[in-house]
Parts: sequence; C-alpha cells; structure tokens
Amino acid sequence: MTPALAQHHGNEDAAHETHSGQDDHHDVCGFHHDPAPGSEYDSKQTSFHHIADANVYSIGPIQIPLPVIVYAPGSGWDFFMSSKFHFETIGHGDGHHAYNRYVLQAGSIKRIPDPSFPSGDVQLDGFITKHEEKEGKEVTVSYACYDGHEYRLDAKSTADGGLFGGGITSFYDFSLTKNVVSMIIIFGLFFFVFRRITKAYKERDGMAPKGIQSFFEPIFLFIQDEVAKPFLGDKWEKYLPFIMSLFFFILGLNLWGQIPFFGGANVTGNLAVTLILAVFTFFVTNLSGKKHYWEHVLWMPGVPAGIKAVILTPVEILGLFIKPFTLMLRLFANITAGHIVVLSFVGLIFLFGKMGGSMGGSIGGVVISVPLTIFMMSIELLVAFIQAFVFAILAASYIGAAIEEEHH
Repeated sequence: MTPALAQHHGNEDAAHETHSGQDDHHDVCGFHHDPAPGSEYDSKQTSFHHIADANVYSIGPIQIPLPVIVYAPGSGWDFFMSSKFHFETIGHGDGHHAYNRYVLQAGSIKRIPDPSFPSGDVQLDGFITKHEEKEGKEVTVSYACYDGHEYRLDAKSTADGGLFGGGITSFYDFSLTKNVVSMIIIFGLFFFVFRRITKAYKERDGMAPKGIQSFFEPIFLFIQDEVAKPFLGDKWEKYLPFIMSLFFFILGLNLWGQIPFFGGANVTGNLAVTLILAVFTFFVTNLSGKKHYWEHVLWMPGVPAGIKAVILTPVEILGLFIKPFTLMLRLFANITAGHIVVLSFVGLIFLFGKMGGSMGGSIGGVVISVPLTIFMMSIELLVAFIQAFVFAILAASYIGAAIEEEHH
C-alpha cells in the first residue's frame, strides 16, 4: 500500500483507505470506545494496551492526568497537564482535543508535525490507523482527523536507532508517564520504610526487632549472607548498597505491578528500565575490574597467541556485553510474559461471552478464567521475588569475578 501524505490538502481517496477495509470515512475515523456487544474481541490488542507505558495513570477504569513535558525543535518546550487533551475519565485514553499540535492516542502522546494544523486547543474528529509501506516493510501509522482532513502523527523519539520500531521523530517526550510515576512511588515508599527501619535500629540498639523492622531484616540478611558475602568476598560491604538497591527496587516494582486495578504498571517489563539497570551493572562491574580480570578478558595468560587473537579475546570481549544484555532480557521477558498470561486469562470472559452478547458464554468464561487467573497471579507473586533475586545474584557474581584476587 502506498503511504498517504497527511497534509491539510491531502488526497480525499487516501482518507478512506484504512486497514479495516471500510469505505465510509466517518465510520472509521473516531475515538476508541468499548466494542459493541457481540463484536469480536481482540485479546492481543487489549493485552499490549494494558502493559504499555502511558501518559495517563489508570486506577481501574479511571484515567488520571499526568504532567506533560515535551520539546519540539523549532517550537520549543511545552508544559501542561494531560487533561488538556480532554480524554475520557473512564475509557481508553484517547484525547478528544489537540493542544499545540500534540494529541493523546491510546494513552500515549503523539505530535502532528504538519505546520498547517492549527496551534492551541483544537477539538478533533477522532483518530484513524492505517497499514502503510515504508522501506519495503508494512508499518502501522496513526492519523488525527480534523475538519475533514487527516494529519499524520509522530510518536515520541526513542534512542534505539529503530531497533524496536522507534527512532528520532519531530519531538521529544520528557513527561511523567505511568511507569515513571510508579518508580517515584516505589522510591518514596522504600525511602520512608528504610528511614523508619534505620531509626528503629538506632532507638532499639541491642533489642530484638519488631514491626516492619522484623519483616525486612530476614530479607536483608538473606541477600547479605547468601548473595553479597559468597560472591563478593572481603569487599562485600563496598558493593552491598548497590546489590540491595537492585534487589529492593526490582522487587518493589514487581510487587506494585501485581496489585489489581491499581495502575497496572509494567515497569520491569519495560526494556528501557531493564536496560538502564543492566547498564549500571555493566559499569560497576567493569570499572571495578582488576588487572587480573582484564588480563583474562583481553589477553589470557598461558594460551597460544593465535588462539587468543582469533577466538578467546573476541569471545571474552563479546561476553562483556552479552552479560548485561541477558540481564536486561531475562527480567523484561519474565515480567511481561506473566502480565500477558494473566490478561489473556481475564480476556477469556470477553472472548466466550462475545463482548456481552452471550451471558452463558460469559459465565463459562468466568468459571474458567477466575481459577486460572488466581493461580497465575500466585505464580507471578513468586516470580516477583525470584526475578529480583536472580538479577541481584547475577550482578553480584559479575562484580565478584571482576574484583577477585589472582590465585597462584
């Protein structure tokens, strides 16, 4: 399919060309509403919508506006609340208004790069999505509808070079998203909790712990005695704050995402978050590396030079980057997969019930879905602890290998 240009004087035929195959522009150009009873349920779209990051915070079906901080070269900075988009308080996060050529579609901010689109507060007619061809590949492109015309939308810029479908676009989004707010909440919560625990240790020195202190002390001692000391040796105290920070940060976010209907944040299932955690581990490991560590990476002693140059050294250098890469993917994949499975089980209710068109099917879906969902959520609770522990123990093992003393 040939790409349609989203200009104010765009081709009228392109306005009717959509992936749905419908011809009436007014039927397909609109805001996202709940499907009608009896319509087909799209479990894939629903699952990915709920685990995706968004510029609104959801508590159950309620959408809460968040601060928007965006920058577009040539237009400068814009600061406002996402309520400027006039999205439905209960809905899917589609904004009914554009503000300074920014829109809110499916909870995420996008921009209309076409300068012919009016600035300020503009009421939209809806959105439309098309499948278009770009560089020999079929891509999904969104358009905003206004005054009988379609305007192509740019998603936020991402520094992945197109690896995950992103790239540099017409604007940069520094807004507080659902994931960012969740991280701030967890940071504030743990800051408050550990301040109280610190105060309790000072006031109750030499006494048995109680309350929240007694809950966290076994967890802390477990990570200290079973992770830090065995893998880090005599230097365990130096790196213990980093290992503990990784463990509790990941654990807190994992557990926060398990709370039903309260944000549904999938923070550790976001590649950007797991990437940064892996990058921190990479730098801590390699900046701490001793001469003995780098000798075994760059020029392993006691091995013929030809084998080192052709095989061992390239493999070891590649391994420096593979280790954090696997850390990133392991955490992301396990958490995301769990969320998708839970949402898929819940979706059985709508699938069997044909979106409310069959009461008997809905009841059957509930009978099947509820036990499976409860079982999966209990497994997810276990996975939340396991993945935090695995990330911490692997980080400790990498650092321990880098700081290990040479053995003769």
